[in-house]
Amino acid sequence: MLNILQNIKGDKAIWAIAALLALFSFLPVYSASSNLVYVVGNGTTVGHLVKHAILLVLGFGIIYGIHKIPTHFFKGLSMIALPIVLVLLVFVLAQGTSGGGTNDSRWIRIPLVGFGFQPSNLASVVLMIYVARYFSKVRDIKITFKESILPLWLPVFLVVALILPANFSTAGIVFSMVMILCFLGGYPMKYLLGIVGAGVLFLTLFVLTAKAFPDLFPNRVDTWMSRIDSFSNPEDTEANYQIERAKIAIATGGIVGKGAGKSVQKNFLPQSSSDFIYAIIVEEYGLIGGFGLMFFYLFLLFRIVVVANGTATVFSKLLVLGVGLPIVFQALINMAVAVELFPVTGQNLPLISSGGTSSWMTCLAIGIILSASNKSIVQESSADDIDETNPLEILSGQL
Repeated sequence: MLNILQNIKGDKAIWAIAALLALFSFLPVYSASSNLVYVVGNGTTVGHLVKHAILLVLGFGIIYGIHKIPTHFFKGLSMIALPIVLVLLVFVLAQGTSGGGTNDSRWIRIPLVGFGFQPSNLASVVLMIYVARYFSKVRDIKITFKESILPLWLPVFLVVALILPANFSTAGIVFSMVMILCFLGGYPMKYLLGIVGAGVLFLTLFVLTAKAFPDLFPNRVDTWMSRIDSFSNPEDTEANYQIERAKIAIATGGIVGKGAGKSVQKNFLPQSSSDFIYAIIVEEYGLIGGFGLMFFYLFLLFRIVVVANGTATVFSKLLVLGVGLPIVFQALINMAVAVELFPVTGQNLPLISSGGTSSWMTCLAIGIILSASNKSIVQESSADDIDETNPLEILSGQL
C-alpha cells in the first residue's frame, strides 16, 4: 500500500477530490439502497453497498493505471478504440427493447460478474480524445469544412447517431461537449453554427421518423416527449411524480438535513440511489451538504482548467478539457434535474451514484487528466508532429 501511495503522481487536488467524493458516496448509497431492497425487492442493502465498493475499487485501479500512461499515447489509442466503440454501439442498438419494456439497447451484460457495460460512456471518452487529436494535427493549418467532414464530423456523427436512439441525454451531452471542444480548438464559428443547425435538423427528422414508424424505436421518443411535457407542465403532478418527490426531499432537508440514513423520500422516490441521489443527499445533509457537494465539483472544474493551462502541447490541453468538462457538466445536470431546472435525463452523479459502470468511465477520464498533470512522465515536446499513420508507431507509443 505504501509503495502504491509513493507512486501516485499528478495533481494531488484532483486525487483528493475523487477520493473524498468516492468515500462520501458510501453513506447516501447505503441509505438510498433501501428503496431497492424493501420497495423493489432487489437484493440487500449490504449487497448493494458491496457492489458499489467493488465498482469504486476497480475504478480507482483504472485511475492508477491510466495516470501512469504518457499523455501522447492516447492519440494512437483513440484511433484503435474508435472503431471498437462503433462496433459495440451497433451491437447494443441491435439488441432493441426486451419484452419487459426495459431498454436493452444501452447495455452489454457481462456474464457471471453481474455487471452491465454501457458502451455510450466509453464512446464519449474515446470521441473526445479523437477530437483533441484531430485539432492537434491541424493546429497550424487553416481549417475548411470540406476537409474536416471525413476526419472529424463523420466519426462524430456516427457516434452521436448510434447513441441517440437509446439515450437522448447522453447523445446531447456528447454533441454539446464536441461543439465546445471544437470551439476551443479554433474551429471556425460559421461552420460550427452550420453543424448545430444540421444537428437540430437531424434530430427533427429522427423524431418524425420515430413517430411515423413507432416499431423502429419503441417507447424512446414517447419517453423523451413525456419528460419534456412534464417539465413544461408542472401542474401535471402524476407525470411529475419523481420531481415532486425530489422537491419534497429537498424542502424537508432544510439547512442541516435530517441526518445520515434518515431520509423518508428514499422509500418513495424511484432511482433514489442513482438518478435522484442528490435529492436524498440534500434531505439527509441539508443545504450545507448539497452546496458542499456542488463546491467539490466546481473545484474539480477549476483544477481541470489549471491542469489544461499547465500542459505543454495543444493535444494535452484539449484532451484534459475534452474528458474533464463532461464530468462536471453531467454532475450539474444531475443536480439541476433534482431541483427541476432541467427535464429528467437519467444521468448519474459522477463518483456518487450507485449502479452501472459509468463510474469506470469517469475514473478513466480522471486518470487521463492526471496523466496530463503527471510531470514525472517524460513528454516528448514534438509529439504532436509525429506521423500517426504508421501502425507500428501507434502500437509502440512513439507518437
